[in-house]
Amino acid sequence: MRGIKEQDITLDTPGQGAVLVVEPLLPQRIRRPSDALRFLLTLLALAAVILMALALQRTLNGLETDVQAGTTRAPDVLSAAAGLLGGVSVLIVPVAFAVERVFHRDGMRVTQGLIAAILALLVSYVLGESLVHSGPADLKQLLTGGRDVEPLNTVLTPAIAYATAVRMGRRPNWRALMWVALALDVFALFTATKVTALGVIMTYVVGLAVGFGTLYGIGSANTRPPGSAVLAALRKLGFMPVSARRVEDDSSGSRRYLVGLVDDRRIDVTVLDRDRQVAGVVYRLWRRFLLNNETRRRAIRSLRAELEREALMAYAAQAAGVRLPRLLGTSEVGTEAALLAYEHVDTRPVSDLRDEDFDDELLERMWEQVRLLHAHRLAHRHLTGESIHVDAERNVYLVDARSGEIAAGDLLLRLDIAQLLAYLGTRVGAERSVRSAAKVLGENTLAGAMPLLQRVALSRDTRTAARRDRRLLPAIREQITALKPQVEVEEVRLERFRPQTLVTIILSVIAAYLLLPQLSKVNLVSVVTTANWAWSGAALAAAALSYVAAAILLRGFVPEPLPLGRTILAQLAGSFVKLVAPAAVGGVAINTRYLQKRGLPPGAAVASVGASQLVGLAMHIMMLLLFGYLTGTQAAPSLTPSRGLLMVLLGVAVLFLIILAVRPLRRLVTSRVRAMFSGVIPRLLDVVQSPKKVFEAVGGTMLLTLSFVICLEACVQAFGGSASFTAVAVVFLAGNAIGSAAPTPGGLGAVEASLSLGLTVAGLPYTVATSAVLLFRLMTFWLPVLPGWASFAYLQRQNAL
Repeated sequence: MRGIKEQDITLDTPGQGAVLVVEPLLPQRIRRPSDALRFLLTLLALAAVILMALALQRTLNGLETDVQAGTTRAPDVLSAAAGLLGGVSVLIVPVAFAVERVFHRDGMRVTQGLIAAILALLVSYVLGESLVHSGPADLKQLLTGGRDVEPLNTVLTPAIAYATAVRMGRRPNWRALMWVALALDVFALFTATKVTALGVIMTYVVGLAVGFGTLYGIGSANTRPPGSAVLAALRKLGFMPVSARRVEDDSSGSRRYLVGLVDDRRIDVTVLDRDRQVAGVVYRLWRRFLLNNETRRRAIRSLRAELEREALMAYAAQAAGVRLPRLLGTSEVGTEAALLAYEHVDTRPVSDLRDEDFDDELLERMWEQVRLLHAHRLAHRHLTGESIHVDAERNVYLVDARSGEIAAGDLLLRLDIAQLLAYLGTRVGAERSVRSAAKVLGENTLAGAMPLLQRVALSRDTRTAARRDRRLLPAIREQITALKPQVEVEEVRLERFRPQTLVTIILSVIAAYLLLPQLSKVNLVSVVTTANWAWSGAALAAAALSYVAAAILLRGFVPEPLPLGRTILAQLAGSFVKLVAPAAVGGVAINTRYLQKRGLPPGAAVASVGASQLVGLAMHIMMLLLFGYLTGTQAAPSLTPSRGLLMVLLGVAVLFLIILAVRPLRRLVTSRVRAMFSGVIPRLLDVVQSPKKVFEAVGGTMLLTLSFVICLEACVQAFGGSASFTAVAVVFLAGNAIGSAAPTPGGLGAVEASLSLGLTVAGLPYTVATSAVLLFRLMTFWLPVLPGWASFAYLQRQNAL
């Protein structure tokens, strides 16, 4: 094996001596996909709990009343005892578990639990405060019950996160102790009316989410059995191995070994690791959700089910006469893995062949294997260059039986044919692919598969190739039609919906949720008709000035000359792109494309835009600090609660320490930063050498920010509002940062909410603040759309975009 460090694992074999298993060093810690999946599921559960709470308020209020009534009837002695035992146990049990783990030299597990507990403390506080102060009033009532209680309990959340991160659930005795401690503490909190039913539920879910997130971020101890355990399992099957070597993993990430036996035979061993069973599950779930098909294959299967499925498919294919490596036996390897032993056949995947090696005979042999599968209602489901092999005599073998389907329906069989037609089309062309298939399968069979020749139905690699060569699938259809002109093609709809539709719906719902509460309190017609036209004109002029400033800013970071007029049009075109892209993405993409069309190499274009973004970020922070200082102590403290700021800073510090402590995270961050500065710093050095460019870069950056601040100030004045210019500047700078981070197009929803809240905190009446923000967004976001579209179309016609 090339490019990886190897080790020899020695195993004493009775009667044989030592067997050396050559395999890469197994990592001490791994990130389990199951932890990532559980983290995502808990986040979804949290969102579902909040939505259900808002939808079922009466039911939840009734439950809250019943629980409070039941717990308050408990004797005072019982309540006091529960409070004492629960409060102490919630702290004692984790500490005792930590001591026990330290004695067993498992300090990393304890460290991971402590990190999870600290993160849970921060998350529970920040999330609870955010929901109470920024969420719906009904949600605040459900979380606090109108009392002075914590929305999310900041003691229980860290305890649950700690127990999850140290995997206490796998230790029955400790798990029982932890559940008893939590139950006692919750009972005591209810008797003291210190929690609500919704608060307890959300506390538990948030604690689980933080625990699973910490587990995945830091990783877990590797429990995968080594090669020596694999050989021990083979001996139980009656094999006598004398050598073993780890070879390249298969397409699903399962380990593969080439094992030599005492009688000079060799076998291929596939090891299914339990922690790999949910690898790729999000993609599989997404495909099942996206596509209409007849598959009965589960997206998530247990280790035993995966083993049985692959074995059943292998035996069924052998009975059908299909060439594939013969399955010799199966076995579990401890509790964390299972193996399948196949007869070794010297083959290589057809993806390693040259295009000219695909003669007609080889193509017909491939289709013959598919015909044998389909004759017995077996679908392969993954006919790609990696799963089709050939031996020295050019006999075709099908591997990767795990993805197959027995008793398959017509749709799955036709999908197989469409997949292989497309793959062979990428290698030998549409005409030869169709001709070889028709010779073996017949014209009618091909005609039935023609409606399935859609990119969405293909495997990932073939789909990518078909996207690059857009003529591939139409050419295959034309060849089939030429063979069977009278064929009537019945359209088969595979997609339930398009991904773009789902993204648009989600973002639109989020934006509507954020905007509707504001719009319901403000008459949009009155916003336009009652505004002072003089101040509105000043706001419009300031908004127009921002595009000139953005063009000057970009020119300052490009040593090569750029025409001012066309650069302004490029910035205006970016306002049209904001309709379909987040605010921080659209402008970067437009400017990079514009510079490339001006003749700059891709690297230089990206470096110029990156330099402008970096300097813009630095200036943004400096101006925020400057205006915040000038605003004085009256506005600044009210904008950010001191305790919340402390918690956020503490959380950032903890995350920074985690990144420094975890080697993969540290490598990732340093590599990204190094890559960014490797291109940006040389570009900044080029700019610094020219005083004119420095003036354009700095002046354009400041003018861009000031033009937006002036526009917002003019909108405030247009409705008779009164706020200091520095306070308006602080509000804009903070709101613009939030809008740039928001995933909605142009920061829709996030910008309006943050600016309205900021102006209200700065002292403006709510209706005036909301009206001013809506007018500001009309000037800077909605009005430029039409001229932005015109600029975008003009620059495209001029080949400037």
